[in-house]
Amino acid sequence: MVKKGKKYLEAKQLVIDGQAYAPDEAMALVKRTASSAFDETVELHIRTSADPRHADQLVRGVTVLPHGLGKEIRVLVFAQGEAATAAQEAGADYVGDDDIIKKIEGGWLEFDVAIATTDVMSKIGRLGRMLGRKGLMPNPRTGTVVQPQALAKAIGDARKGRVEYRTDRTAIIHVPLGKTSFEDEQLLDNMTVLVDAVVKARPTGVKGQYVRSAYLCTTMGPSIKLDLPKTLSLKVQ
Repeated sequence: MVKKGKKYLEAKQLVIDGQAYAPDEAMALVKRTASSAFDETVELHIRTSADPRHADQLVRGVTVLPHGLGKEIRVLVFAQGEAATAAQEAGADYVGDDDIIKKIEGGWLEFDVAIATTDVMSKIGRLGRMLGRKGLMPNPRTGTVVQPQALAKAIGDARKGRVEYRTDRTAIIHVPLGKTSFEDEQLLDNMTVLVDAVVKARPTGVKGQYVRSAYLCTTMGPSIKLDLPKTLSLKVQ
């Protein structure tokens, strides 16, 4: 068993074991449990009843958090010709095709989001194994493979706080909500958008109760159980 540090144990004492907290109470509490010198990330973990082994039970989607994630997002765009120029004008950090592909094959991965125009996807297919395991491979389902005319919006969404959510092999969704330096209301707004998106993304193959539990925590802090009915009632107005 991993031994917990003194700061963690002190933070853990702030959380009542077994108690399910309303979203606003949990958000105020989770910020109090952050004790690191750096600005910790607030995370949401949702356990579902989906079985990821079945295609009709996969939970996956993308949403844009209204207050972002509190960090600078480095955007890479695979594009050529006029589309490459448009990507540069839209503020992409890195733009290219063959040159960028070669650089990535050499081990370079200094970016957070990769976007590609449809006409260059055949070129970057060979990067699938390398980018896929890092969650960086452009994919039409996550809005990162687009027509040239949609590049500006895709880049803008990535900058604002585009978040991809999906179940892992244990049917749990792990997503960041922002930083502990955010106002409680900002974090609650971000959580509302995310919870609403996950609820709406319920797969057709999932029967019975879809969401089993939900917890908040910071990067280094203890988990806080959320009151499930109150959490699932969060909806974008």
